[in-house]
Amino acid sequence: MGMTDPIADMITRIRNAIAVRKDEIILPASRTKIQIASVLKEEGFIKDYEIIPDGKKMKLKIVFKYFYPEPNTKISVIRGLRRFSKPGRRLYIKSKDIKPIFGGTGILILSTSKGIMSSTTAKKLNIGGEIIAQVW
Repeated sequence: MGMTDPIADMITRIRNAIAVRKDEIILPASRTKIQIASVLKEEGFIKDYEIIPDGKKMKLKIVFKYFYPEPNTKISVIRGLRRFSKPGRRLYIKSKDIKPIFGGTGILILSTSKGIMSSTTAKKLNIGGEIIAQVW
C-alpha cells in the first residue's frame, strides 16, 4: 500500500481507533504528525502524545481523551476529524476568513509559515495557511 498521504492515514487511524473506543494508538512518527498531535493536545482533543524510539525510526503514541456521561458509557472528546488539503489539491484560508467551527467547539489544523497550529492560534497571530484538517 503506497503512503501517498500519511496525514490522511493518521486521521483515518485516529477515527477508527475512536470508533472502537481504543485508549491509544501507535503510528509511524513524522515531524508533521507530531505537530498535529501537539495541536490536538493543546486544544484539549487528546489526553497526551509521546514519541517512542523504535530502532532508527520513531513512533508516535496518541492517548485519547474520553468522557463518561454515565457508567459504562465512553464518549470520545473528538467527535469528528476530516482531512482537508490533499497532495495535489491544497486548500488555503486567510486569517480574516477563519470563523468559529461548530459554535467554537471545533478547530482547523493549519500549516502556516510559523508551523502547524490551530485556527484559534493562527487567528490570534493574524496568519493564514493551508488547511490540513478539521477537528470537532
